[in-house]
Amino acid sequence: MMQNSDSVDQEQNLRVRKLEISDKGKGFIELLQQLSVCDSVSDKEFQDRFNEVSSLGDDHIICVVEDELRGRIIATGSIFIEKKFLRNCGKVGHIEDVVVDSSARGKQLGKKVIKFLTDHARSMGCYKVILDCSLENKAFYEKCGFKQKEVQMAMYFV
Repeated sequence: MMQNSDSVDQEQNLRVRKLEISDKGKGFIELLQQLSVCDSVSDKEFQDRFNEVSSLGDDHIICVVEDELRGRIIATGSIFIEKKFLRNCGKVGHIEDVVVDSSARGKQLGKKVIKFLTDHARSMGCYKVILDCSLENKAFYEKCGFKQKEVQMAMYFV
């Protein structure tokens, strides 16, 4: 478990922390809409999903960066911990849904999110962290210490 999961950048009034129930009102869903298909989510749907994710404890963490001056969520990413039988019952961290608000790009916020998530995976005893990304984001993840390995495959159920 992480001892100090919040970090505040005093200069920019940015706080890196776990998702809170109040973040729906701070633009969290609108931020996700910049990443992929994300229909509007009712307050009840948000609360139900928030409670479901929260019930998983440290096995599923959603990181956000809040611009505290504006009261807006401007970056996010999530990680879930897979418990395996391989590697002496090892654990793998899976990073998903990393996005930085279009108005806040170029400020190293993506790196802050990735560091928060990979630090969490390390603290949970994961032997590796993996993620899928587009070719256009490959260079960013390489700067964060990731290496390309094999091929991504997907099957969507519409």
